[in-house]
Amino acid sequence: MCAISTRATSASTEVNIGLLIARLKTAYPDAECALHHEDPFRLLIATILSAQCTDERVNMVTPVLFARYPGPAAMNDADPRSLEEIIRSTGFYRNKTKSIQGAARRIVETYQGAVPSRMEDLLTLPGVARKTANVVLGVGYGIAEGVVVDTHVDRISHRLGLTRAGTPVQVERDLMKRVPREEWIHFAHLLIFHGRRTCVARKPRCAVCPVQDLCPSAPIFLSGRVPAWERARRGKPARRGKPARPRAKSALRNAKPARGKAKRR
Repeated sequence: MCAISTRATSASTEVNIGLLIARLKTAYPDAECALHHEDPFRLLIATILSAQCTDERVNMVTPVLFARYPGPAAMNDADPRSLEEIIRSTGFYRNKTKSIQGAARRIVETYQGAVPSRMEDLLTLPGVARKTANVVLGVGYGIAEGVVVDTHVDRISHRLGLTRAGTPVQVERDLMKRVPREEWIHFAHLLIFHGRRTCVARKPRCAVCPVQDLCPSAPIFLSGRVPAWERARRGKPARRGKPARPRAKSALRNAKPARGKAKRR
């Protein structure tokens, strides 16, 4: 269940990984985990809270959260309504409250109050999938068990031609095959910083990109187009800014009005 094969799926473009990593290290010497933490437990909780939320917002919430509930036992015993109020601004606060309390409870009851340092154990904690487990292992314990795949890592890995996989787990498999194991932990930080500062989602800054000559997508973006694979994922036309074709007025006039009232759901 917890094992992951390093067999590549379908990376179509050969990129010089050594040169790519060296360039990114030069461009982003400050690349590191952006979540503030003091120990593996606080890192675990911060990573769970970061789902569908910015790291900046999480870093605003966690000082208050950990001042009141500093460890697994205190988090487990907390009033759920109090937790919900503290983490409300991170979004999905009810589900996140269940996850962080469930994780704390299992850590207390099964792991004697210490966050486990094995992938198979971490994956038994509520709210923890491979991404969160890799963050805890890599950043919290310095263990390279896999590669963190968040939205930045996923997007940039595709743009660099390191993968054409459709799921984060498959993307991770391809990266584990292509990237030397001793770079797995830091490589994710480098791509995340690159994604935030240069290779942004909608309009990548290819003209100033430190790895432009290594990237198969750069010439396409610089020509004003979007790579076919990314166009399909976005559901957008090939050329940036091309408006969608409006419906003909005659079709609008001839459209039959809906009958009855819509049902409430």
